[in-house]
Amino acid sequence: MNRLAGEPSAYLRQHAHNPVPWQPFDEAAFAEAVARDVPIFLSVGYAACHWCHVMAGESFEDPAVGAYLNTHFVSIKVDREERPDVDDAYMAATQALSGEGGWPMSVFLTPEGRAFHAGTYFPPSPVSGRPSFMQVLTAVHEAWQERRDQVERTAGELAQALSQPLWTVSAIPSAGLETDTAGHPDWAAAAGASVTALATAEDLIHGGLGQAPKFPPTPALEFLLRHAGSGAVTATAALGLAGRTLAAMVHSALFDQLGGGFARYSVSADWSEPHYEKMLYDNAGLLRVLVQYVRLAEQAQDAVMPDAGPPAGAVAPLSSADARDAAAATFSWLVREMRLPGGAFASSLDADTIIDGVHHEGASYQWNLADVQGAARKCTDTEPAALELADLVAGTMRIGDEASPLNPGRALTAAEHRAWELIEPAMLAARAQRVMPARDDKVVAAWNAMLLGALAEGAMVLGEPAWLVTAVELGEYLQSVHWDGALSRVSHDGEARGIKGLLEDYAACANAFQVLYAATGDSRWIEFAGQLIKALEEDFIADGAVFNHSAHGDAEGPLQGSRFADPFDNATASGVALLASSFASWAAYTGSHRHRVIVESLVAGVPELARRAPRSAGGLLSVTQALLAGPLELAVVGPAGPAREALVREAWLSPSPGLVLAVWDGFGDAPVPLLEGRGSASTAADDDAKTAQPLAYVCRNMVCALPVATPQELRKQLL
Repeated sequence: MNRLAGEPSAYLRQHAHNPVPWQPFDEAAFAEAVARDVPIFLSVGYAACHWCHVMAGESFEDPAVGAYLNTHFVSIKVDREERPDVDDAYMAATQALSGEGGWPMSVFLTPEGRAFHAGTYFPPSPVSGRPSFMQVLTAVHEAWQERRDQVERTAGELAQALSQPLWTVSAIPSAGLETDTAGHPDWAAAAGASVTALATAEDLIHGGLGQAPKFPPTPALEFLLRHAGSGAVTATAALGLAGRTLAAMVHSALFDQLGGGFARYSVSADWSEPHYEKMLYDNAGLLRVLVQYVRLAEQAQDAVMPDAGPPAGAVAPLSSADARDAAAATFSWLVREMRLPGGAFASSLDADTIIDGVHHEGASYQWNLADVQGAARKCTDTEPAALELADLVAGTMRIGDEASPLNPGRALTAAEHRAWELIEPAMLAARAQRVMPARDDKVVAAWNAMLLGALAEGAMVLGEPAWLVTAVELGEYLQSVHWDGALSRVSHDGEARGIKGLLEDYAACANAFQVLYAATGDSRWIEFAGQLIKALEEDFIADGAVFNHSAHGDAEGPLQGSRFADPFDNATASGVALLASSFASWAAYTGSHRHRVIVESLVAGVPELARRAPRSAGGLLSVTQALLAGPLELAVVGPAGPAREALVREAWLSPSPGLVLAVWDGFGDAPVPLLEGRGSASTAADDDAKTAQPLAYVCRNMVCALPVATPQELRKQLL
């Protein structure tokens, strides 16, 4: 019996009508496997995954496959985005057993949940040395029947190996205990070496890092931009590399030139063939990177990032104007296509468009010359003018007779910009008539928190008040729906479902609500951040290890391999990096020496991590930049109005990677220790404070400068 029809996950419901007797990952499924004494077939994927759809159509919709699985296995289907703990545990096993990883992920388990055979996509017929899915099923069944001892031994040995942490943290103080800082490694040298290593990996022809397939190196880009604001010797090189990489992505088919938003990755080295799924976490991270880039780019004299001397012909750095346009287009896409009732945001848009029951990858986003000509006719008065406009736009976007994505491949000229702005509304209207990809409406706490931080920061840096309204509504949703004394990872239709939040959920939320406090000055957000910080310290750190889920849970069972946190980044910064970042900001706001020591313990191994894989250590490298810069603490105190807003605006324009900002009117109790002693002390003083001059207090490395009253004076202190 297929038990997926009632599941809230869109991905699980996609498989509710398969002839495979799918079950969700729960105790009942494992109990059935034990009772029947059969192995488990675990299939892991996600709603927007193209190859997951392919394998489903080829194998999971085949009645013969369904009958074989029903007879010889218990089949479990998992949404990796809803249960990343399950995905992490069995991805480690899959990589250990097969040497590869990815989705769809196909894992065979003992009834107790220990993996003994694994792979990814299996075709319906043997191809290129890869066996068919039915061949794999038959071989696994025969091994279970005829070589059971060997299977059990393999599963036991692998489970034991994966149950040990690959990375530990030393000298983390216990809650309530203040510990002396004992020094730290040379983070500055590690950062400089990482910039050099990342530059060595740059594709100077097409832009970006490495070769095909090309993914947005989002955490590495954020590190480069933080380093660019540090004033280090390698800052200019970091600026140039970030600018060229962003230009390559923004001016390519990876970025939806018409609707906004970034696709997951490019199949080709020149960014011309996107894998069309759009993920919230990619766009949240890249939106923040674009905001940070604009802040730096607009401080450059010519509004273009330095190119750091690449060979002739390399991609030119992104202009600040184009970065602003890309950020605005991404925000518009998020609000138009991803926002849900209540203010939260959906997880993804599918890679495929389903037309007449058939999956077509990217069909919604592809155009041919005839399509462009049809749109041009709606924009001009005569047929010759329409054809001229269509030819110009088609040439600009590399569109021919065959359908392809819009792919300028470079920055547009002024004439091309004018032509594009003329035809864009008609093309958007034409696309609105097309069948669009399915949307996965589940709300993931971590990814929404990442977007929350990007929106709040973007609102202040770019001067976009609508972004802040959106951020506040999102913050209210996360607090009211996902929090009841503990944080839930996912919600559906405004109701929290499933497992408790994991490390990345708690840490991403702790970061985001501190940023939202800095943007609004609303003390409820820093109070909520404090609750999250407390939970992080109590639940996710123990005995020198950082845990993905509660450190106090059962260490045994099928998920033991996912218990320990990995310091390396993936598409987003690692949970460890998010944890360190949240504690670094909290230490600056509160003066907590203990939290500062924990951060230094978490990043103590950064030089070694960066030496092994600098592209995957961007999250922790970013934290070291914040530590090296201070903390740089800024308190702006005084009545609301233009004078205070001018100081706040100047603060948000600072490129310092270690700046935290607290804003207060000076009345009542100080919301955070950073503000204590800087408000009014009596009723009479309160009356005077209503017309007082707002002041900015800058403290660096626990030493405070005299307060200043003008943006010009503040700018000098922030340099």
